[in-house]
Amino acid sequence: MTVRIVLLRPRNPENLGAVARALRNFGLEDWAIAALGTHDFATARRVAVHAEELLDRPRLVRTLDEAVADCAWVVGTSSRSVRGKRRLAPADVAREAVARAGEGRTAIVFGDERSGLTNEEVHRCHDLSAIPADEAQPSLNLAQAVLVYAYEVARAQAGDLASAAPRAGAKASATGATDAELQAVEAALREALRSRGFLAGPERHAVRDLAAALRRARLSRKEARLWIAALRTMGRER
Repeated sequence: MTVRIVLLRPRNPENLGAVARALRNFGLEDWAIAALGTHDFATARRVAVHAEELLDRPRLVRTLDEAVADCAWVVGTSSRSVRGKRRLAPADVAREAVARAGEGRTAIVFGDERSGLTNEEVHRCHDLSAIPADEAQPSLNLAQAVLVYAYEVARAQAGDLASAAPRAGAKASATGATDAELQAVEAALREALRSRGFLAGPERHAVRDLAAALRRARLSRKEARLWIAALRTMGRER
C-alpha cells in the first residue's frame, strides 16, 4: 500500500511504540519521523506489542521536505481551514489515497504531541484532514489519531481489492509528480514572476496560491517537468 505515515517531532516514546503497533494492526509499514524528539526506544518497544521490528524501520529525517519528497499527495492532519486546501474526513483521505495509488505515494502528516502542525507546515501540505471529535475534547493522542487513519486506509484498501476485478482493464494512471517536483515547479514559478515584475514587493501568498492550483491539477511527472522547463525559459532575461 502506497501510504506513508509521517510524524513530526514526536517526543513521547510510548507514542512511538503505540504508533508502530497501530501500523502493524492494519498492515502499514512505511513511516517516516522528522526531528525525532526521543531516543528511548526501550520504552517504545514495551508498548509496540508484536510490532517491535517496525521501530527499526522508520525513515529518520530532519525535515518535512525530506519525509515527503517522493510523495505525490501530502495530507496534513489539522482542524484548521486554509483557503485553497480541501478539508477531508479520514475515510475520504483513505479512499482517495487508494484511488491515487497508481499516481504515487500518499503521505499523511501528524504534528507533535503538544501543538500539532505549525502554520508553515499546514500551508506546506497539499490538503488537510481532521478526525471529527467531540467539541468538548477535540484533540486526540498522536497514536490514537494514527490508528484511526491506519484503520481507514486498510478498510479502503479492502474495498478496493474486492472491486478490482471489474476494473482490471482500466487504463493505468500516469505517475504523479512528486512533492519535490512540485516544489521545483513552485520555485520556477516564483523565479519567472520575479523576473517579469509580477512580484515587485513582498511575495505574501501569491505564489503559494498559484502553486496550489497546479497541485490541485494533479500534474504527472512529465507535466511537472514541462512546467519547470517553460517557467525557467520565461524567467530568463532577454
